[in-house]
Amino acid sequence: MVTVLTNENFAAVTASTDLPVLVDCYADWCGPCKMMAPIVDKMAELFDGKHKVCKINVDDNAESIIPYGVMSIPTFLFFKNGELVNTLVGGMDPMKFKQVIEEFIM
Repeated sequence: MVTVLTNENFAAVTASTDLPVLVDCYADWCGPCKMMAPIVDKMAELFDGKHKVCKINVDDNAESIIPYGVMSIPTFLFFKNGELVNTLVGGMDPMKFKQVIEEFIM
């Protein structure tokens, strides 16, 4: 399951779980974001219960991502215990993305 984040719930959701949290920063007009969307959804399904997957529309919720230096999309923010531990920028091969997530949730 993918959780939709907003400026109002971003901090609470990313810090309120013992699970690692992946945040997909996207925009509706972004081609690479659209390409990655089904891959992100598949990873949420594949690793259900091992990490929390969230999406945030940067056009509507820029305030939440500014502190993390998001300048390009898609950007993937990886949080553990409420702290940012990794950032990936751009579209990528599904197998590479899966490998990154496997390393992240260990």
